[in-house]
Amino acid sequence: MKKISLIILMIFVSSLNYAQNCDCFSNLKWLIETFEKNDAGFQYVIDQKGENAYNYHNKTIKEKALKIKDKKECLNLLNEWTEFFRKGHIGVRLISSKNEKDLGNETLTIDLVDFNKNLENLKDKTDIEGIWVSSSYTIGIVRDSINPDRDYVGFIIKSGNNSWKINQIKFELNKKDSTKFTMNYYMGDHSLKKINEIELKEGKYLVSSFITFIKTKPEIKIKDVNKELYYKSIISEYPFVEKISNNTILLRIPSFMYENKKIIDAVLNENDSLIRNTKNLIIDLRNNGGGADRSYSNLIPYLYTNPYRVIGVERLSTDLNNQRIKDGVNNPKTSEKDRKWGTESLEKLEKNINGFVTLGARININIKDTVYPFPQNVAILINENCGSTTEQFLLAAKQSKKVKLFGTTTAGALDISNLNIVKSPCNDFELIYGTSKSLRIPEMTIDDKGIQPDFYFDKTIKPYEWIKKTIEILNYE
Repeated sequence: MKKISLIILMIFVSSLNYAQNCDCFSNLKWLIETFEKNDAGFQYVIDQKGENAYNYHNKTIKEKALKIKDKKECLNLLNEWTEFFRKGHIGVRLISSKNEKDLGNETLTIDLVDFNKNLENLKDKTDIEGIWVSSSYTIGIVRDSINPDRDYVGFIIKSGNNSWKINQIKFELNKKDSTKFTMNYYMGDHSLKKINEIELKEGKYLVSSFITFIKTKPEIKIKDVNKELYYKSIISEYPFVEKISNNTILLRIPSFMYENKKIIDAVLNENDSLIRNTKNLIIDLRNNGGGADRSYSNLIPYLYTNPYRVIGVERLSTDLNNQRIKDGVNNPKTSEKDRKWGTESLEKLEKNINGFVTLGARININIKDTVYPFPQNVAILINENCGSTTEQFLLAAKQSKKVKLFGTTTAGALDISNLNIVKSPCNDFELIYGTSKSLRIPEMTIDDKGIQPDFYFDKTIKPYEWIKKTIEILNYE
């Protein structure tokens, strides 16, 4: 009896220590246990790579974790652990503390009237000082004459994000050479993101793989219409249509996020006649990281030529994964249609805890009544930043006889999907993982491979030349 009591006490103390101990090793232990039980792709990867490789990976990461004291170093290590499984639809992020968020709250004392006058008198209009625009932000960039640790700062002139106020510092720049800089960029929630290189091009474009700005003042005119159109597309927050030649129109869709569906549908509706009476349609999806499948539903009719197949998914049923659906059912904002789906799905899932459940059809064959004579040719521009829902759209679109893909291979983040986000016991980190697995696996996998273009654009073709090159190919006879 005493032995049993001692064992119970040891288990209790161990559990209490784990809950209270927020060191990196404990966070790693939580990550491993949570991921192994709940990620829909875990066992598939173990079957592919083997138990020995996984055990060695765990041993190596655990040894590193015991030595780490810094939270941000721990974050890097936790993400190093997840890389064993896949590159997309997975990861750990830091939950910013109040002190960390305060980093992005520094405010300058700047009179915007004087600032604009000074810009008018600049001798070198190609200098980085000026007014810059990117998506929902308008930023002023000035030399920093106070802080010796930075060369320039970018401050808020206008923001679509209510958490940012006028004159707050949005980013800091330090020169690497005459046109290249490092950047400390404060995200929407004021947390810090370090950008190793952002480049000033032609005095008008400030470009990195993460973000792009266009200078609006002092005004600099660029004669190359291809560059103007490219940068307009890249910084655009919303979809748009533009006629770019006698027989070709461009449809730019920067994101398939569900909140953009109404805007996408409105643009398509407004330009319906133009699209259906023009020979060539170029759809620019570069840097479109995905969103919701519903967002592209009204785009499909313009591409359709024949029945196309969509392969379903199976969901891993666990208490944690099912709680996500329960939360949706209990949310008063959930539509009756979605609530009904959630209720019926939970009934099936909870009958098969720790197993995979197919909630919808394993294969959907989509047939439409109408094939539009125009557009005759549809070119879709893709790159390495296209993932998730965008890749799902591409799998459907490329089954059309009208469609060809142009650019570079996509991100490869689709097979394991329907993401869930959970917090660590100490509220230090959030784990992002997948709750469903595509029934395409293993015959046709996308993760870590991506979708390849029909026409590959190598590095000698600059990004701003892609549209021009696509038009040449579409019109070639």
